[in-house]
Amino acid sequence: MPYVIAQPCVDVKDKACVEECPVDAIYEGNRTLYINPNECVDCGACESVCPTEAIFYEDDLPEEWAWYREAAVNFFEKIGNHGSASAFGKSDYDAPEVAALPEKN
Repeated sequence: MPYVIAQPCVDVKDKACVEECPVDAIYEGNRTLYINPNECVDCGACESVCPTEAIFYEDDLPEEWAWYREAAVNFFEKIGNHGSASAFGKSDYDAPEVAALPEKN
């Protein structure tokens, strides 16, 4: 999994990264966005445009947010691999770890 979206995206979902992703690998959950590790080509385009600085190369993910790596895996195990985030559309599902977070006001 090259890139991971972490805490700053939860309940924000700016989506600048979605527009920038050349392979349409960023999917929308109920409360956050997720990068599909099976579709991401490791280009880093998403990281540079994220206004909330929520996207990290997996080796640079802050320790307190390391669990977001597994949350993304859980998300795609549940929804599957579709080859195109825009064709799939928004999911009402979030990884359980994300769904359990307190909502931002």
